[in-house]
Amino acid sequence: MTETIEIRTLLMSLGIGPKYRGFQYTIYAVTLTLEDEERLFSVTRSLYGDVAAHFSTTWNCVERNIRTVIAVCWKNNREKLEEIAGYHMTKQPTPADFISILYNHLYRKISA
Repeated sequence: MTETIEIRTLLMSLGIGPKYRGFQYTIYAVTLTLEDEERLFSVTRSLYGDVAAHFSTTWNCVERNIRTVIAVCWKNNREKLEEIAGYHMTKQPTPADFISILYNHLYRKISA
């Protein structure tokens, strides 16, 4: 539960709110990744499929909606995303990269 609140707070700080379907998908994807880091190596085949099954949708919808929240973040709060990532970005991250950035940030925070 605490991890979910942390992820939710982090997304809100990036300008991503619950009005986007990708908000819930991203929360669940990062939660699963925090449970098993290996999911980062099989995002399309494993992680998106698990998120899709949980929300009764397709993996394509999961990916598309996560892309939407990334676009919102990129447009409205790119600086905060770069701060969280720890490096300058020249292009919008892929959904897999975005999940990895959030995972790494939260992992460091939780492990500290």
